[in-house]
Amino acid sequence: MEKLIVLFYENANGKKPVKEWLHSLSKNDRKIIGEDIKTIEYGFPIGMPTCRKLENKLYEIRSNISDKRITRVIFVVINKYIILLNGFIKKSQKTPKNEIILAKQRAKEIK
Repeated sequence: MEKLIVLFYENANGKKPVKEWLHSLSKNDRKIIGEDIKTIEYGFPIGMPTCRKLENKLYEIRSNISDKRITRVIFVVINKYIILLNGFIKKSQKTPKNEIILAKQRAKEIK
């Protein structure tokens, strides 16, 4: 399998929300999430527990960070690119609808 290239979604103002969110986390937490992103980059399509398909072309990277917290990074694959759309700390069993809606809106802006 060919390595995919990871890109951060960038809004019209040049901001990269996932990158900014990652920088708000501790160095150790960023390292854990980064390793999971790298696993997807080199092994997509890959299944649980690292990656799960949400709907249509949306997938989530599943990471367990410090203090038993769970993070998700929602992404889409377009051609040879993984575009990271949304990142958050999960606080409930299911991935919150508003986080999926936000990722979908961002994905539409790309195409």
